[in-house]
Amino acid sequence: MAKDCDVIVIGLGGMGSAALYHLAKRGVNALGIEQFEIPHTLGSSHGLTRIIRLAYYEDLSYVPLLRRSYALWAALEREFGEQLFYQTGSIDMGPEDSDVFSGSLQSCLDNELEHEVLDSRQLTARFPGYRMPAETMAVFQPQGGLLAPERCISAHARLARHHGAAIHTGERVLGWDILADERVAVRTDAGRYVAKKLVICGGAWAFKLAPALAGAAVPERQALIWLAPKRPDWFGLERFPVWNGQVEEGRYYGLPEFNPSGTTPGMKLGRYHHRGEVCDPDTVDRALHEQDEALLRQFAERYFPDGAGETLDMVVCMFTNTPDEHFVLDTLPGAPQVSVAAGFSGHGFKMASVIGEVMADLAQHGGTRHDIALHRLARLREDKSEAIGK
Repeated sequence: MAKDCDVIVIGLGGMGSAALYHLAKRGVNALGIEQFEIPHTLGSSHGLTRIIRLAYYEDLSYVPLLRRSYALWAALEREFGEQLFYQTGSIDMGPEDSDVFSGSLQSCLDNELEHEVLDSRQLTARFPGYRMPAETMAVFQPQGGLLAPERCISAHARLARHHGAAIHTGERVLGWDILADERVAVRTDAGRYVAKKLVICGGAWAFKLAPALAGAAVPERQALIWLAPKRPDWFGLERFPVWNGQVEEGRYYGLPEFNPSGTTPGMKLGRYHHRGEVCDPDTVDRALHEQDEALLRQFAERYFPDGAGETLDMVVCMFTNTPDEHFVLDTLPGAPQVSVAAGFSGHGFKMASVIGEVMADLAQHGGTRHDIALHRLARLREDKSEAIGK
């Protein structure tokens, strides 16, 4: 028998858990459906830490979203009663003419963000764990830091339930349809549900849940590594800002040792678009290979030699990339009662709190006060025909 509610949210990772929380807190009768547990290690929102930074070279329009995101993370911490954000400062670095450095500097200037510009020598003098090339220039922005993603997801989900949302885990969505009365019916391997609105936050599975995203939200295998520092005093929260850097080998990112539960998993780093492996989220290779470790260790040994001790851990996760690496936050063409959040291209989690607010707005009102012009689906779609349910 179909069960009715106002809004169904598919996927309760970083974005979906936040969307469900905002809907429930507004008094909306909402149901969240997650195919795994909350949280889990099979998608894009695990790995102990995620970078959050205000200096944003990707596009200046992200900064207002980030400001709101910071405020919402702080509010979530207060309501949940647990620290979720840890301020370390952030470093964006590369050659002077690189997008990472020049764009981040421009972001600070245009948005009047507190910052310092450091050359390679000054960077190492301030933060001795860094050993970057002589031509490297860095923007230090003190408000950057890290989020604990598994705890953020747990906070959103638990508080969503506290505010009245229903949550189903271990339940896989098989498809959805628009009914004659314009409501949406969602079919799962455990039942059928009907709602006025549907929010799809499927992560790497988004294109399987919304055919309009085919080719616009493409999953990619990603590997991360944790290394034991040889000088632990240089790689803790107080002396090792989160960083994002461009070097001749590509673009990499990293975070300090983080010790939330008595463990010290080491310095964490990854390479954007690791080995360029497009994947299917249901069959992605989750094994770790010598090539994965070698690619990351060689980088660490060259630029962070005092952090590149033994390998403590490695994990596989997934990016979901759009062609321009900007998000998709929109209603579906031909189906205004269905909205999607997808294609976060390796830089979305920091904004999960505000994206949840945006998706709640779209579900309730069909629009939002936030500027999401950059994130409309139409920019990526060659086929402008109407969408249909899957």
